[in-house]
Amino acid sequence: MVQRQPDDYDVVVVGAGPAGLSAGLNLVRARRRVLVLDSNRPRHSATLISHGFLTRDNTPPHELRKLGREEYLAYPEAEHQLAGVTSITALAEPGEPVYSSDTHTTGSTGLFEIQAKGINGQPDRVVRTATVLLATGLREELPQLPSIRSFYGMGLFSCVACDGYEYSDRPIALIGETSDIAWRAMLIAQWSDHLTVFTNGADAVTPGQEARLVERGVRIERRPIADVEGDREGVKGIRLVDGDVIEVSGGFVRPKWHAQLECAASLNLDSDGWGLLTVDRDGRTSHPGIYAAGDITSPGPQQLIVAAGAGGRVAATINRDLIGIPTAHRR
Repeated sequence: MVQRQPDDYDVVVVGAGPAGLSAGLNLVRARRRVLVLDSNRPRHSATLISHGFLTRDNTPPHELRKLGREEYLAYPEAEHQLAGVTSITALAEPGEPVYSSDTHTTGSTGLFEIQAKGINGQPDRVVRTATVLLATGLREELPQLPSIRSFYGMGLFSCVACDGYEYSDRPIALIGETSDIAWRAMLIAQWSDHLTVFTNGADAVTPGQEARLVERGVRIERRPIADVEGDREGVKGIRLVDGDVIEVSGGFVRPKWHAQLECAASLNLDSDGWGLLTVDRDGRTSHPGIYAAGDITSPGPQQLIVAAGAGGRVAATINRDLIGIPTAHRR
């Protein structure tokens, strides 16, 4: 059996967003040897201001990441490198089982080899670790409209809880083609009585859902969209293919989200119907020694502060599992 060596890491964290950095900070404070590998391609890179993070409301997301890296790297056990992970391979059988509070099954640590391609002039890496925390975030696929990228993060947003307040009582749009678009519209309607849902020709809203939305004053627009209109001051309207323009002052878009998990393909991790990782309440995936936190876990994208909290919680789980003691809150 392959044995763990003294220079192996206790934890390798893949991704340096709020979930990954929060986990890394708590783990180095537990005196764990931690390596954070970051591809430096955050989903929120287009967003200028973030909201809802206690003590950091109205702070740019890139500033939150910078502050998080600095706090993490202040500890001698911490290491951070810009590198894209290309593979995660299990090298050994898992160790002693530990209790899972959510499923009453067992999980454990193992031994893994991680290969990563250095970016921005940093070297390639091949490292070994007892545990892996996946916090890679999501890749977004926006509706195919010519100008939508120009306004994304500066007039059109994906996080309702993050940016809904700024559009209170204004005429706003919700653009989306997925089956959950009606429920997102119900949520957005609490901020504005002037909401139009644009399905862009997709059969995304059932007649029953439309009836409920209309009762709340929400307009359903099923015609295909030509483009988003606006200028440097922001979004002004949604132009349909037949030439009609519906005036709005901004709004929301429901992207199609894709979990960035190509590097972990060999581990065959369980996922839900949306392709997001299924984890127990403590962040354990279906593979012993592999953990996940943040937007790649079901039920899907959350606020930055929620992701940070999830990272802290999973860090506590990993530390206990490395020791081999049960999670504290058994049922």
